[in-house]
Amino acid sequence: MLNVSADRVTLKRRVLNAGKWSLVGYGLGQAVRFGTNLLMTRILVPEMFGVMGIASVLLVGLTLFSDLGIKPSIIQNQRGNDPAFLNTAWVVQILRGALLWLIALAIALLLFVADRFDAVPRESVYADARLPLVIAVMSFVAVIEGFASTKIFEENRKLSLARITFVGAASQIAALICMLCWALFDRSIWVLVSGGLCSALVRTALGHVLLPGTPNRWHWDKSAFSEIFQFGKWILAASVIGFLANNGDRLLLGGLVDSSTLGKYVIAFLIFDAVSQLLMRIIVDVSFPTLSEVARERPAHLKRSYYKFHVYIASFAWFTAGVFCVAGPRLIGLLYDARYHEAGWMLRILALALMTVPYSIAARCFVVLGKPSHLSYIGGIRLGTLAIATIVGFHLFGVLGSVWGIVLSYFSVVPVTIFFQVRHDIFDLRKELYALSAGFGGVALGFLSNYLIGKI
Repeated sequence: MLNVSADRVTLKRRVLNAGKWSLVGYGLGQAVRFGTNLLMTRILVPEMFGVMGIASVLLVGLTLFSDLGIKPSIIQNQRGNDPAFLNTAWVVQILRGALLWLIALAIALLLFVADRFDAVPRESVYADARLPLVIAVMSFVAVIEGFASTKIFEENRKLSLARITFVGAASQIAALICMLCWALFDRSIWVLVSGGLCSALVRTALGHVLLPGTPNRWHWDKSAFSEIFQFGKWILAASVIGFLANNGDRLLLGGLVDSSTLGKYVIAFLIFDAVSQLLMRIIVDVSFPTLSEVARERPAHLKRSYYKFHVYIASFAWFTAGVFCVAGPRLIGLLYDARYHEAGWMLRILALALMTVPYSIAARCFVVLGKPSHLSYIGGIRLGTLAIATIVGFHLFGVLGSVWGIVLSYFSVVPVTIFFQVRHDIFDLRKELYALSAGFGGVALGFLSNYLIGKI
């Protein structure tokens, strides 16, 4: 009994420490990212952010289309500390990175040829002459990140995030310095491209040098690969669908609007995504490893542990949604110049989608319970809703309708997620409603923010 109690104290201490470092790392990262964005929007024009938005989404898509779930495999698997398992995962990662680079080069060539033969809408982002070359150069990030150390995943498994936080912050600062230096000589889209390459290079190098754990060596273990593949095939399916669902808004808008309009949407999405990714970072880096450990050692306590995370995540998400829904336009007007004012009403609508972020904790619980297939069903519903609602909304109400369609896609997955929660006995309606008061508090703060900004 004493040992069980001591284990709980140790886990709680590790969770709190991991949460602290996750918040510190995210705070530093967002401060650098947001500061970089403010600087770059004053140096560069909106069209460049539209082109980079499409290039980034395409490259992220390629990454997720080949995702075998190496990180969750290492965190969840009993062999997560085995050097043979880790090094096999590293080799798979390297081979995958090289393959992604070749595929990206082929896509860049295809876009170049399509543009030459007028096979893409002339007013769309896909017709921008810079896009193919940007994709070709940016895709080398996949090769660099293929060599990233598995020590990062080992630290994540142990809920030890201090050094990971330092590596992430250092890579972002290095990228900012690189972009500022580039901008002294050339204020083109290559400022943004150089930052992405520099960040990947620094992050990969520091992961090998600064983190403790198993040094990576070229090694192949057939049984390890089999375990990674068997678990990862469902992660792969969920990742493909999840990518299209999470990034399809920009892919669809890229074919419906011009670069300038998409660039403004990207700015609104950046602020929305800053909050979303903060919560997702805690969910992925803290709650998922914790719930995995609870499921392995004390499965009867999974529901209770789930709602300990849910109440805080949901309260913050609903509170922030309330603030942005009311004060979004004023916030954009305060931070950006008049060229970006349309991003204000876009942020106001997008903010509603933050209310759905807490259900991502439930999605991680399904993985913990050995049901990663549920993620594919959830992602499929959202993807279908996104495609239909965004296109129909655009044709009926223009850009306004498409943004509402994007938000509708986030809410479309809530019923099926709750269905799976009930099936696995991790649903409590009373605790789900705790966040309501936080939402009202956010609305009140939003009105106060409008008043204070108006006085500036």
